[in-house]
Amino acid sequence: MPRRKQANLFGQDDRPAPSRAFAGRGVIVREVTCKSLLNRSGVGDYSFNCYTGCAHGCVYCYARFMQRFHPHEEPWGRFVDVKVNAPDVLARQLRRLSPGSVFTCSACDGWQPLERHYKLTRRCCRMLLEAGFHLNILTKSELVLRDLDILAGRDVCVGVTITTPDERQARLWEPNASPVSQRVRILREAKAAGLETAVMFGPLIPGISDSEEVLDKLFALAAEVNVDRIWTDALNPRPRVWPSVQEFLRRRRGDLLELYRRVLFDRGYRATYVAELNRRIGQAARRAGVAGRLA
Repeated sequence: MPRRKQANLFGQDDRPAPSRAFAGRGVIVREVTCKSLLNRSGVGDYSFNCYTGCAHGCVYCYARFMQRFHPHEEPWGRFVDVKVNAPDVLARQLRRLSPGSVFTCSACDGWQPLERHYKLTRRCCRMLLEAGFHLNILTKSELVLRDLDILAGRDVCVGVTITTPDERQARLWEPNASPVSQRVRILREAKAAGLETAVMFGPLIPGISDSEEVLDKLFALAAEVNVDRIWTDALNPRPRVWPSVQEFLRRRRGDLLELYRRVLFDRGYRATYVAELNRRIGQAARRAGVAGRLA
């Protein structure tokens, strides 16, 4: 595949030319190679990503920071670099690394649509499990159910992210992720397969999914599927997130722009907002009988 040189802040960036658009969604796919895959992580012992970029295109995605290190002309959500040698690189790393907990995945969704074709996350998960590692999976894709055959009976926690129980809002904020109903199905089927399960309610979207009424719906769902662990998170002012959220709000919910500015950038307001949100979360969890599962 022809390659082109393009300078970035860190010197020469040797990137392959785009290989094709994906599934008619305007996502540019490049096949690349990597030198390492399994990295030390603050969330567990390790993490890995077989892809740079994510076709789910979530408005609030914190992984946009990756563009600082992997510049692309395309905006986040419109490119994916596929690390085609990921299993070979992982095999070399496994010869020298001690088993531990692996967050799967930290800067992309390992089961985003391209994984259906490449099966890189599947292959790497199998290798990690055979080497005695524990997997903490977090995804918004029903494709993870394809891999229950290699996950069942292993040291695995299958988790999904749900930001809102409203399917219409989910399609707006997470346009190419699986519907909420399919994410709930993941939890049910993983539990039926004997696996530990978890749900991330976050980021809870101001004015959309942070109210007492919506939180009650979310925690009732967690109780219904008997999830083992529950994480929550507020919307955070991580690098490059605000421009994406701001553009979205201007198109869809201009009435919420000032609220988001205050939640993200007014320290005093944010502290009060987060404290009140945590209070509502605790109350909703207690009403649903799952307060003891909050992580």
